Parts: sequence; C-alpha cells; structure tokens
Amino acid sequence: MSEAISIAVVGSGYVGLVAAVCFAEMGHDVICVDNDERKVAALQGGDTLIHENYLPELLERYRNTKVRFTTDLAEATRECEAIFIAVGTPQSETGDADLSYVEAVACEIARSLTSYKVIVEKSTVPVYTNEWIRRAIERNGVARELFDVVSNPEFLREGTAVVDFLHPDRIVVGADSERAAALLNGIYAPLTTGEYYTRPSHIEGVCNVATPPPLLNTSTKSAEIIKHASNAFLAVKISFINAVSNLCEATDANVEQVARGIGLDSRIGPKFLRPGIGYGGSCFPKDVAAFRSVAEQLGIDFGMLSEVEKINASQKKRFLAKVRSALWTLRGKRLAVLGLAFKGETDDIRESPAIDLVEMLIGEGCTVAAYDPAAIKRTEQELPAGAQLRYATDAFDAANDADALLVLTDWAEFAAIDLDKLYATLRYPIVIDGRNLFDPSVMQEHGFTYLSVGRPSVGPVRDRRRNDPAGVAAN
Repeated sequence: MSEAISIAVVGSGYVGLVAAVCFAEMGHDVICVDNDERKVAALQGGDTLIHENYLPELLERYRNTKVRFTTDLAEATRECEAIFIAVGTPQSETGDADLSYVEAVACEIARSLTSYKVIVEKSTVPVYTNEWIRRAIERNGVARELFDVVSNPEFLREGTAVVDFLHPDRIVVGADSERAAALLNGIYAPLTTGEYYTRPSHIEGVCNVATPPPLLNTSTKSAEIIKHASNAFLAVKISFINAVSNLCEATDANVEQVARGIGLDSRIGPKFLRPGIGYGGSCFPKDVAAFRSVAEQLGIDFGMLSEVEKINASQKKRFLAKVRSALWTLRGKRLAVLGLAFKGETDDIRESPAIDLVEMLIGEGCTVAAYDPAAIKRTEQELPAGAQLRYATDAFDAANDADALLVLTDWAEFAAIDLDKLYATLRYPIVIDGRNLFDPSVMQEHGFTYLSVGRPSVGPVRDRRRNDPAGVAAN
C-alpha cells in the first residue's frame, strides 16, 4: 500500500468534491473545505448535491471518516501537507478568468501557515497564476521556504468525472521544486504504480496494473498552459466538425460518414468529431475565452479561437432555423424539448445551449414542455415555469400532443426511447434532433419526419396515421 498523505481540498463543486472522494478512494486522508455552511451540512449528511456517476457510493463509503467536510480552512491548512485549490474561476465581462476566489483562498491559507505546505492549483487558471498565488502568500508575511505552489490541472468530463480521475489519460504535475514534485508524485503513486488497480474494490476503467496512467512532470507555467490549450483544442475540434456539418447539409452529404473518414486518420482520431448544437458547460466557453484573452495580453494573435466561438454561437441559430423550416411558423407552436443540461449524464446547465434554445423558442412565441432526467431542478431556478414553459415528468409527458419534438441533450435514455409510443404521443410525428441520437432510416421506417445535424432530412416511408391507424393503435 502507498503511504497515506493528508490533503485539504478547498471547494466542493464538480472538481473539488470529485477530487476529495477520489483521493480518499486512493487511500489518503482528506478534509474538504467550503465556506457555504449549508453545502457542508448536506455533504456531511450524504447528499452529493451534484449528479455524477459513482459519487454517491464513494461519498457514502468515506464521508466523515476518510473525507471530512468543514468550513474551517485554517484548521485544514494546519493539519494537511497539500492544499488543493478547487474554487470557481468564472469568466469576467472582459473574457478573463475571475481569479478573486483563488486569491481570497491563497490569502486565507497564508494566515494559517506555520510549517511547510504545498499549495496546488486544481482550478482552471491562466498562465502566471502560480506567480500571483506565491506573491499573495508572501505579501501576507509567509517566508518563501514555508511553501511551494504547484499546478495540477484536472481533465475531468462531467458525468464520468470519477472514472476520469481514477483512470486518467495523464497526470500533469507542474512544479518548480523537487520537494513539491515529490509530494505530488506520492499523492498519485497509487495510480501511477498500478497499486490501486490491484484492490478488489477498485473502480473499473481503462487503466490497470500493466498500463497505469503516465505522470508528466513539467514547470508550473507549462502545466497551466496545458490545461487551457487542451480545452481550447477540443473546442476547435467540435467547432470544426460543426462547420463541416453545415457544408454537408448544403450538399446533401452525411457528416457521420465524413467524420468517420476523418477520424480513422490516426493523426486526428474520432473523438470530439460529433456535430450538434454547440459546446457548453463550465469549461469550454470560459477556457477558450480566457486562453484567447491571455494570448492577446501577451501580444499573440490567436484569432482562430474567436472563429471557434463564432461557429459555436451560430450552431444554435442554425438549429432554430431548422426548427422553423420543419414547422413553417413558430408562434403558437407546442414543442417538446428533451434535454436541458449542457450534455448527458450531468445536471450542469452552465452555458447550456439547450437552455439558450428554450429561451429562443419562447421568444419566438412557442409553448415548451421540457424534460431532463437530472437538470430540471437547476433549470427551474434559472428559468421558472410559466405560461410558455412547463417542466414535464418524463419524455412522453413532454411529447404529449406536441407539434414536434426537439432533442437538445445527448442522454442515453433518449436514444433508447420507444419510438412507436413516441409516434402515437406526438400531435405530428416530427423530430428535430440536435444531437444525432437516432438513425435516419429507423426514424423514417417508424413514420417520422426527421431532421438532424449534417445529415439529409428524411420523411416517413408511409403516413401511418392515414394508412395504418390500426398499427398505431396497437402500439
């Protein structure tokens, strides 16, 4: 067994909470700190507060034992060897990352430092943030030899964050001192040595004893750039295939065939070559903007990222035009919407293109019945129900007597929906799919008019309501 290390994680959001329970799963002793007393009480009681696979099980296994929750950062600083900062870095009006929360935490840590600690950037931050954290701590009277600042970026996908943490493609440790690097290497030793994967209760994934994840030691500045560059490149890939999908629509080509032909090139690969209504979430929009802003401040022309942002914004407008092309006029139409989260398997609605589209549809005079397996509660706080918006109890409740059904989030349960029942539930059998969840030929055979992204639209092989009413009734 690897040596247990005492770790503090500041912030209990998507990154902080996942990191805390996964460090405990690896065998470390963790104190998770948050200044929100209600969140701390909920976590102490076993409420994960976010929708994430494996998180409830790990929280139940380790809460109040290997993982403790508190509002006392001073105590956590004194007790722990490494302090991970995992607070929010929201986008400011200028496009920069707002680092005020990071600064506040750094200053509060400084007030309690009496022995050597490693301060770890886990939040997504721009290059040079490690320098500012160091300066903030020193300005609060802490001697330089009492701390080091390390960058350890996360590469987690919401919905699969726990598996991503325990089975990472790579672990990046940006440290400018051997002492700090050694501590971080020790923290991740259960993964990099393969020892974690020998435990009977370990969570399964792509890594194993024979192929453990690689650990990349870099400078702090390189690690900071790696994080922003990775997210920016993935956003470029998404926007590229979305632009290609628009070309495919204009020529009646099939973007899925094109994407497969591109992705089979080993230099490119198939991941993130799925067209849709645009990327969203807490990472890509703000990280692309922050990366572009940092480049501009340093005199680097990174205009390509501005084009990526333009393409992403245009995808929502193009989808709205697709809805209009299927229905002719929008005012007074009753629409079913499946999906509110920015992606499937999460309840996160931050920068969700689905939410933007719902608001656009309401602005066009439509009445919307929306359903999402996990994100309704969060959406209601941002977009309350009213005369034009109703939150449905399931997909068929949303589809009941609707003029068309719109798929806006790629939940697996939507792809498995009973198409015969859906046909019978809708007023008109029209499906407009912003995530390409269905096979056009299957939708055609089931009697739907089906529009998707970057693929030719199809109409029903036969009008089941006119020519086969008994078949519909039987379903």
